[in-house]
Amino acid sequence: MHFLGEDLTGKRVLEIGCGSAPCARWLAGQGALPVGLDLSMGMLERGLAAMARGGPRVPLVQAGAEALPFADASFDLACSAFGAVPFVADSALLMREVARVLRPGGRWVFSVNHPMRWIFPDDPGPAGLTASIPYFDRTPYVEVDADGAATYVEHHRTIGDRVREIVAAGLVLRDIVEPDWPEWLDREWGQWSPLRGELFPGTAIFVTEKPGS
Repeated sequence: MHFLGEDLTGKRVLEIGCGSAPCARWLAGQGALPVGLDLSMGMLERGLAAMARGGPRVPLVQAGAEALPFADASFDLACSAFGAVPFVADSALLMREVARVLRPGGRWVFSVNHPMRWIFPDDPGPAGLTASIPYFDRTPYVEVDADGAATYVEHHRTIGDRVREIVAAGLVLRDIVEPDWPEWLDREWGQWSPLRGELFPGTAIFVTEKPGS
């Protein structure tokens, strides 16, 4: 499905939470004019190394998603594939920032782990089928190192939370896509597995637009 549109030629695209920028590099290969943004210099350096080995090259920017260093209406499209959105405390601010840098009529598409996944343990086997965490518990999941410093933080928001953030930012929600588990995929990958995929979605894709043209 072409969530960003079928013809990306010449489109200015911002990838938020790009990591090593595989999506931004793919977009460049489709004729788009992408920019990759991520908070982690380590991940951006991996992207630079990948580009040095060949293929499309894209500009990369180190910055936080809550304060995008771009002018208003700078981009035709914005996207994020499991990046940034769950990892900032104020994701409502992120939505407003994306709306600001999009031109009228622009589209913002982002994917996250499906919010209902929050209630199940991260286990691809039978243990991962038992709900054990309240869906409405928005306490962040935090991992710390030996010194007690946070090394990983993920923030949970319900489907309703996401819809309200989108609407409050002045964006129009066009679709929420919940992909089926692919029939051909018969192996486990991290917390993902055919066992879980047959029963509930692993991914939620939010397709939004900024009003105007």
